[in-house]
Formats: sequence, C-alpha cells, structure tokens
Amino acid sequence: MKSLSATLALIAIVVEAGLRFPCSTLTFQRLDPAGQPGSLPSAHVHHIVGGNAFNASMSGDVGARATCTTCQMADDFSNYWTATLYFKHPTNGSYHRVTPTPVIPLLGGSDGAKGGLTVYYTQFDLNRDSLNQQKIKAFPPGFRMVVGSPGATTKNHAGLSYQCMTGTNRGAITNTIPTKPCSGGIFTTHHFPPCWDGKNLDSPDHMSHMYNTVTSEGFTNAPACPASHPVRVPQVTFETVWDTSKFNSMWPSGGANPFVWSFEGSATGYGTHADYLFGWKDDSLQKAMDKSECFYDGCGSITKQKMAVANQCTVKDMVGEATEGSCSASLLAVYKPFPKISPGMAISFNIP
Repeated sequence: MKSLSATLALIAIVVEAGLRFPCSTLTFQRLDPAGQPGSLPSAHVHHIVGGNAFNASMSGDVGARATCTTCQMADDFSNYWTATLYFKHPTNGSYHRVTPTPVIPLLGGSDGAKGGLTVYYTQFDLNRDSLNQQKIKAFPPGFRMVVGSPGATTKNHAGLSYQCMTGTNRGAITNTIPTKPCSGGIFTTHHFPPCWDGKNLDSPDHMSHMYNTVTSEGFTNAPACPASHPVRVPQVTFETVWDTSKFNSMWPSGGANPFVWSFEGSATGYGTHADYLFGWKDDSLQKAMDKSECFYDGCGSITKQKMAVANQCTVKDMVGEATEGSCSASLLAVYKPFPKISPGMAISFNIP
C-alpha cells in the first residue's frame, strides 16, 4: 500500500504547465515587422508562422485583424519568425534553403503540421505552474520583441541553442551551430526574456523593454524580475527542426560547417535570433495563463483547430523574389546591429 501511495503522490507532482502547440509555415519572405518595421524588403529572409495579418508594417490589435492562423490554437493570430537556414555549397558557393519539419513528438490533434515550428508559453517551468507564487500577465495588443542579434560573435543570451539530431534524438545542447553532419537535422531553440517594463510595446533596439533573468538553458523558472522590468510575462519559446540530412553527402569530410543563416553572419551561429508579435484574440491568452496545469489542452479556454485547416492559411508574396532552389547570393561581411539597419540593406540574399 505504501508503494502505491508513493506512486500516486509522484504522479500528482509530475504535471505539465503552460502551452505547447505546433504552427505550420505561413511564408518565407524578406519581411521583419518587429526588427525592421516598415522595411520592404527587410535585410534577410525569414521563416514565418502564425496569423495572416502578417505584413511589412504591423501595429495595433493584430488579433482583431487576422482571419486565420497556421497555429493549432485557433485564437492565436500572433506571428513568430526566425532567420532561415541555408546550405552553402562548399564548391560552387550556391545557396539552398533548408526545409523545416514538424517538431516530434506531435501532441494530440496536431498531426498534419507542415514545416513550421513549435511554440511554448510557460508559466513557471515544464513541471509546475506555481500560480500562487507569481502572477503571469499576458502581453497587450501591439506588443513585440526580438531575442538575439544577427551580428553576435559570442554568446549574448541564454536560451539560444542548437542540438545535432541523430534520428529523433536531439543530442547535447550547444550555443554554437553543429560542426559535423547531423543525420536527423539541426534542432534550434529560441527562449525569450520573461520580464517586461510594463510600459513599452517596443523599444528602439526591440529588446530593451524586456529583461532576461534566466541564465541556464532549457525550460527553467525565471528568477524574480527587477524593478526596472517588474512585469512577469509568459516565457515564450520557439523550437524548429531544420532537415539538413539531404545535404550531408555534400559536406566534405573534415570541411567547415556549410550551413548558414539567411544573413550568413558568424560561422559560430551565435547570430541566431527570433521575433515575436503578439496577436491572441481578446483575453484568450490571459485566461490560459490563469489556469493551472494547462500544458496540452489549452486549459479548456482555447479552441484547437485541425492542422488541415491551419495549413490553408496563407499570405501573398509581398517581396516578389525566390527564396529556394539554387540561389546565387551577394553578401556583405559586416551586419549592422539593431536599430541601425536601413531598408533594403544589401547584406541579404539578392536573389534574381
């Protein structure tokens, strides 16, 4: 009996808190309404998921304007995007876009996701919500943030990581891009800061209105927020699997890593970064964050849609350039950091 009681107690403790759901790919375009709002085109190609209000310039209540989303949570019209991974051919220098694949395991009802990434909103960590210890405030309409910097040459933020996959095994977490072929692809993670100043929807560098108190990798609880950024928000995270396997045979034995982000940047991969623009409908995200143990089902307050429906959501081509196939690229060696980037800066892929 004691053994059974102990087992039941353990089960009661091991719960999962927060939201985790897939979003199919919406588009690949040189647009960046968080990092370079209004620039058409932006500096480099992005992999974008989420609501169909996505555009070069976005403000106000995105959730009220979008009519569909590629995300499983039907009330989430937010947009999530990262730079795009390319294979740079070691012989002829051509660039080939790497395809993202759904993160495994898929959760219930999420079969059919196409490409895309998996999004997390955690309240405390993956095992507890601890809502009695801290109030989680959802983001307001118009909010946006950027994590990481394309010009980085050293580690600049905890939670920006890579894993070299063997099959479905993700491998060890590193802050630099893998330097050997990965049979299962390259797994990337982007954790955003958990503390907001409570005033500004954005900042000149798209980062200063946020503050990171997390110093470790993985889904850990964020230490207390400072007085300058006192508002504890959900910890937002993106996970992406880049299917690099079909290019591994073209990677010369002992050769340098041939995979680069769409801005190229440092060979270390430290320049990995991600952008977020809030667009949940009404107070749906706040309701989820106020609920205990809502990791899988949306806490009963959020409607899920079938991924077959999500995959029908699209946006038009606003830039008018190819982003895949065999591409010749003209890149500058120096990437100016935010906010000094000028529209159409020639450090991006100039693809005919």
